[in-house]
Amino acid sequence: MARDDLPDLRALGDGPFLLAPEYLLTPDGMRNGQAVVVADGRFADLGPVAEVLARRAGLARVDLPGCVLMPGFVDAHHHLAQAFGKALAFGEPSEIFRRVWVPLEGALDDTMIHRASKLAALEALRGGFTTVVDAGARSAADLGRMADAVREAGLRCVLGYVCNDGPESTPVQRDDILARAATHLDRFAQDPLVHASLAISIPEAATPEMLGAVAELCRARGVVFQTHINEHLASVERSIVARARRPFEVLRDAGALGPQTLVAHGALMTPSELLTLKETGTGIAYNPVASVWKGNAVAMAQLMTTMGVRLGLGTDGTRSDGFRLMDAAETCQRLAFGMPAGDFSCGAGWTWLDAASRGGADVAGLGAITGRIAVGLAADFLVVDVDVPEFQPSWDLDWELVRLGNRDQIEAVFVNGRLRLMHGWPVDWDARALMREVATSAKAAVAKAPILKLHPSAAASRATARAQGS
Repeated sequence: MARDDLPDLRALGDGPFLLAPEYLLTPDGMRNGQAVVVADGRFADLGPVAEVLARRAGLARVDLPGCVLMPGFVDAHHHLAQAFGKALAFGEPSEIFRRVWVPLEGALDDTMIHRASKLAALEALRGGFTTVVDAGARSAADLGRMADAVREAGLRCVLGYVCNDGPESTPVQRDDILARAATHLDRFAQDPLVHASLAISIPEAATPEMLGAVAELCRARGVVFQTHINEHLASVERSIVARARRPFEVLRDAGALGPQTLVAHGALMTPSELLTLKETGTGIAYNPVASVWKGNAVAMAQLMTTMGVRLGLGTDGTRSDGFRLMDAAETCQRLAFGMPAGDFSCGAGWTWLDAASRGGADVAGLGAITGRIAVGLAADFLVVDVDVPEFQPSWDLDWELVRLGNRDQIEAVFVNGRLRLMHGWPVDWDARALMREVATSAKAAVAKAPILKLHPSAAASRATARAQGS
């Protein structure tokens, strides 16, 4: 619900402008009495209100009472092209990528991949995400249409290009894939919102030569290499049978680990694998909601952060709500590891707030661009209303944001210094029109895909349960 005592932020235009929130979430924690200046898409000044006003005498002060100005959330692992099929995953056993996601992505043409990606971008912005990392669509559709979609929505995106070469590719085939990968990197090299990345779906989808070559190309170009590892028991066992090594070990032996690499999930990691993760500087996306919905295990995320492993939070395309993601991150650690060990802190709240912003930007290769409120970084931020009953009285605002925060409290979302959403809806494009387009076309796209769903709908399950009960 919009507050009538706050200024209309749409009047700010392209700036420059000076905001004075009641609370500012800095890399060192929550601060009062601070102001920020946004100019040319970046944070141009920051400090105590009086000092910033003295330095920026020509700018009017815009007060935001009862609000937190905080970094936008960074979704470190997403699948934008899967937006039409979220509910198809409900109740399904693990490894639904084989039965649902790959068939769905393969059925999308240029128009459908644009609509799916724009819908996913809208959901992300509504959930407080200003950046998402897309792991790559296994589709023949033009990835440029995905880029168009996130630009139109106003979302920052790391856009993956899948470089799978199969188990027995030839050098000529690998060279062709790498040439197309380089073209993808060149295509978005100067884009202000779309940051190119390369991906291999899972280690078994590529030869060791391709794994090493793609990781090296990413290292040389300063971009992120993405892959999924150690997510399900089935994938770990399949890798051991096929290659006598676990998926993470396949990456390691191919020379594909390092600061340029972002692995997703890692729910089934051995102590030695965790140590290698730390020693190589490899980043990881912890996906707690994915573990809850379809996983075999919960990644040891708190242990990883304690060890100094680079870690961000990802939705895996489940639900795009940054506050619920942080809550799930802490809850999963508490249930899986904290309760058995008598650990009542489980990261003390701030761990997950940090992982959802700064940590996500870091593993996405964007730590020098976004993820923090700091001078020189992109002005990707949220204005969050904390003048609500759930936050009164307030004793520990950082932890309260993790446990009590709700996306309905997001007053505004800014990306690259530009207002993109007010009260959950875009300010410069028609989200309702997109929703109508999706309503008429998504069913056709899903019907066209050779999806194999194993679990019945809730209605069918209810009917079966009642019949058995009678």
